[in-house]
Amino acid sequence: MPLKTRKTMSKRFVIKRSKKGIKIEKRTDGQDHFNSRESGNTKRNKRSDKIMSKTFKKTILNSVPNF
Repeated sequence: MPLKTRKTMSKRFVIKRSKKGIKIEKRTDGQDHFNSRESGNTKRNKRSDKIMSKTFKKTILNSVPNF
């Protein structure tokens, strides 16, 4: 029986394949509202995607088996 995809994981993470291997990206938390009170450095850091560490890679790839 094939594994089912965890939809929350597939929506939250972007899996990219390159020559160097598989890279998993995630949007930064806390971007929806109340950003005007954040400092400039915090706002700037929230604009970029975060690359997930190698320890989470196996868990995420098992949760999204269709990749």
